[in-house]
Amino acid sequence: MGKILISRCLMGDNCRYDGGNNLVPELKALYERGLAVPVCPEQLGGLPTPRTPSEIAGERVVMKDGRDVTDNFRSGAERALAIGLAQGCTCAVTKAKSPSCGCGTVYDGTFTGTLVPGDGIFTRLLKENGIPVCTEKDNWQSVIGAFPDQTE
Repeated sequence: MGKILISRCLMGDNCRYDGGNNLVPELKALYERGLAVPVCPEQLGGLPTPRTPSEIAGERVVMKDGRDVTDNFRSGAERALAIGLAQGCTCAVTKAKSPSCGCGTVYDGTFTGTLVPGDGIFTRLLKENGIPVCTEKDNWQSVIGAFPDQTE
């Protein structure tokens, strides 16, 4: 069976927009067992860490200061997908609410903390390529549970 593609911030890597991380020890343990591949689409798209917060506004991704970073998000998503496919990833656990990795809800582009239905740029690309996606806030164990060799 394939590996799990996981957002790097969930592995404890300090790649969040604010320079921090969102460590989920159980996900890091999967990586340490060789079952997961970490990626940060925003860094892969050439954005620095730390960086100005970004949100999805319509079909664009904009920073809080108004800069359009849609191309960075798209190129990073494409590179992250390519890494996942090359490593044989068959599912993904991504960061909730992120403009790259959010799955089901993302911030609305007003920078007021308002959530709207939708997916991040990377998550959309994963789904378009048939890769099941959930976030660390979902029951991710059930998603990877479909791959018994990954949870034994």
